[in-house]
Amino acid sequence: MTETIVVTNLSKWFGLKVAVSEVTVSFRPGVTGLLGPNGAGKTTLLRVIAGLQRPSQGEVSLLGVDPRKVTDIYRKISLVPEDEAVYERLTGRQFIQLAAKLARMDSPGDRAQQVLETVGLVDAAERALGGFSKGMRQRAKVAAALVSEPEVLLLDEPLNGADPVQRAQLIALFQQLGAAGKTLLVSSHVLTEVERVSDRVVAMVDGRLAAVGDVATIRAAMTDKPRRVYVDAGDSRRLAAALITRPTVLGVQIAGDTVHIETSDAGELARQLPGIAIEHSIDISKVEPVDESLESVFRYLVEGR
Repeated sequence: MTETIVVTNLSKWFGLKVAVSEVTVSFRPGVTGLLGPNGAGKTTLLRVIAGLQRPSQGEVSLLGVDPRKVTDIYRKISLVPEDEAVYERLTGRQFIQLAAKLARMDSPGDRAQQVLETVGLVDAAERALGGFSKGMRQRAKVAAALVSEPEVLLLDEPLNGADPVQRAQLIALFQQLGAAGKTLLVSSHVLTEVERVSDRVVAMVDGRLAAVGDVATIRAAMTDKPRRVYVDAGDSRRLAAALITRPTVLGVQIAGDTVHIETSDAGELARQLPGIAIEHSIDISKVEPVDESLESVFRYLVEGR
């Protein structure tokens, strides 16, 4: 698949404050999670990609063009901002229909109805936005962004304030759009949200790119960090004694029936365990990698920042 967004050596500063520093990354159709703590530069990166802010240095190519120079490209992209960018006196339907009119859709009313159904706001469509909950406003903003059927959708913390049911619905919608060939860049500081919405992660720390890839790939590339594996065994002491002599095993601890293992090569450990179990007549009931989650990977990335 061809990259739809290409960011090259991008920096953005405001006076003495550097918000984004020398970021080079690209995005393809599908859903990519943009992960980072508050202040990491995620919002600035999205706004520069969208053409709302001029890069201090570097370049952005959006669907093959510079969005600051070829403004027709705005018909093909939508940005859902983190802030409350809604007109509180308008009803949900009026707000979304206004977005459809601004996008010059042929039938604004019909299109508004379609996206209201898509985000599950039909029952609340005649209520004023000022009476919407935070999660409902988020869905209204997503609906307004969808009326133009954009090829690229940039979403800044779109799940903020949504309840668990609303979160699940929005995540399913984002995945559906990504599967249909749209390019979605979903920003969040919540680790579990990014892990649920996308397999591909772009992590930022202090305005810089910290890692790019799926969680397993990023973790595998961190060769300087030992992998931790928990193994439940019928004879944990015998298993620990057999493991400690292996060159890829850096350390073992015993906690009841569980052996906590630190290894430099989790794949090699997995290949060796069946043979060890047979050789020493040890029953193994469970093997669990404990630092493969996005949370543990991100914790490693921000160490020492």
